[in-house]
Amino acid sequence: MEEVVVIIGAGPAGLASSACLNRLDIPNIILEREGCYASLWRKKAYDRVKLHLAKQFCELPYMSYPPKLPMFVPKNDFISYLDNYASHFGINPRFHCYVESVYYDKNASKWCIVVRNNKLNTTEVYIAKFLVVATGENSEGLIPKVPGLDGFEGMYMHSSQYANGKDFNGKDVLVVGCGNSGMEIAYDLLYWGAHTSIVARSPVHVISKEIVFLGMCFLKYLPCRLVDFIATTLSKIKFGDTSKYGIQRPTEGPFYIKAKTGRSPTIDVGAVQKIKTGEIQVYIQTLSNIEGTEITFENGKSKQYDAIIFATGYRSTVLDWLKDGKDLFNENGMPKLRFPNHWKGGNGLYCAGFSRSGLMGISLDAQQIATDIGLAWKGASK
Repeated sequence: MEEVVVIIGAGPAGLASSACLNRLDIPNIILEREGCYASLWRKKAYDRVKLHLAKQFCELPYMSYPPKLPMFVPKNDFISYLDNYASHFGINPRFHCYVESVYYDKNASKWCIVVRNNKLNTTEVYIAKFLVVATGENSEGLIPKVPGLDGFEGMYMHSSQYANGKDFNGKDVLVVGCGNSGMEIAYDLLYWGAHTSIVARSPVHVISKEIVFLGMCFLKYLPCRLVDFIATTLSKIKFGDTSKYGIQRPTEGPFYIKAKTGRSPTIDVGAVQKIKTGEIQVYIQTLSNIEGTEITFENGKSKQYDAIIFATGYRSTVLDWLKDGKDLFNENGMPKLRFPNHWKGGNGLYCAGFSRSGLMGISLDAQQIATDIGLAWKGASK
């Protein structure tokens, strides 16, 4: 099957890319391995989650959120927004299409995409002039290697498998990771009656969503260094010295770190207060060994746990199937170049959703990619 543009992945990045191409009347299809679009949000996001940035910073191209929605959009409302987005722009992904390999045919000057259709149990081959990789940064959950984990007699999972704490009432649960998912899941577990501990080994900025909103607005007019000073000062006023409770603050500012590394500050949903009262216990040592249900930490202390939830991030799976594209992606399956020069490779290869800039970055990627493809495609047609 020959196409002008093939987009791999039907998350927000894939939908946005398709919408922008549709607006320019550029034929395109989306291949999606799951049976729905936005599967990460539908299947792998915990119930309590909301967009961590105000909605005006989280719009996909050419469609605003309904005015009635709150500033920080809940999960189900965001999914409804994506449903409306796909319908409005006439986006119809091809589902159950698991991409096995992609390579560039130099003779034909086109991309060859080999797909296993899991619904029809067939192999399909797509040929495309342009290829947009929109599988994103969060393709597969990462669980660190811990001696004895395979023999853990309790339950363990990645945070992407966590929905809510209903089944953990009365149980001792350890959350590994103090980013947004880790802190929010720890708070949710406590809400459902679990005895919760969290491993917070890495320094992290903990700030409120209101402080983030102010910072995002200030960045339009003030240098990052000044915005970071304002944000950290407000954070210290609101939360005090969190290092007394095991949450260390990085030396660099939150917005600088986000721009440089892509790591977001942790937006507090109430966990800090529970840490201060001792209702959530903090460990600053990592796990060194597991035996039965006993977990031993680096400092030699140990405790029995019924469950472990690893909020330890994700990895890109692009290099599992993309055989050509080393000019665009590094050995970790992430763009070699940083934002804003990260989205374009050679031979009609693009990536959307890899800027580490959230939905705002996705929106910029999609518009730039569609414009660039439009110029190349229409120029070649003349």
